[in-house]
Amino acid sequence: MKIWDLPTRLYHWLQALLFTLVAMSGFNGGGPHITFGLALLSLLLWRICWGVFGSETSRFSQFIRSPRVVLNYLKGKHSPKPGHNPAGGLMVFALLTLLIIQCLSGLALAGWFDNFSLLDNILSDQFYQIVEGIHVFVAKTLVGLVVIHLAAIVIYKLRKKPLVLAMITGKQTHPEPIQSGTLHFASNLKALVLFVAALSVTIAIVASL
Repeated sequence: MKIWDLPTRLYHWLQALLFTLVAMSGFNGGGPHITFGLALLSLLLWRICWGVFGSETSRFSQFIRSPRVVLNYLKGKHSPKPGHNPAGGLMVFALLTLLIIQCLSGLALAGWFDNFSLLDNILSDQFYQIVEGIHVFVAKTLVGLVVIHLAAIVIYKLRKKPLVLAMITGKQTHPEPIQSGTLHFASNLKALVLFVAALSVTIAIVASL
């Protein structure tokens, strides 16, 4: 059964690649760290748009659940549905939130907020020291979450639920008991238009640096 559309799968693997490049260049203190960060920002903006206007299993409304639902899932009291399970949805939300914070703090350190005169009273040396501390802390936290994510993939693999294969093919090899054809999938053309819009925002940011 088809679960993931092409844009969601592309986003997933591009995010994995770009995060690896951003982390390596950041922790090593070399390489085009800012360039990788801006590319990741474009990807995040695209994912946010796709989370609102995209396919059913990609929308935030489908996989962001309450803490009670997440706890019930962990206790085995949640009915399976296609797409992200409640724990997986929580991980996606956490990763997206921290990545956005990381990009914003990176833009601040790159001097983008210097363009806003209303912020002159805030943009002090102390402010940048705090932002730098946040940037480093969030980077380390993201690495920790990635390790947890990879461990979860291994656990699900041992339970005969190949999450990696599903994110490659878009199909769930052991589908939950739901009727086929009930999911809504947005068009790839819409995804392309949204990507161009996201990329345009990043280009505008670069132009203002």
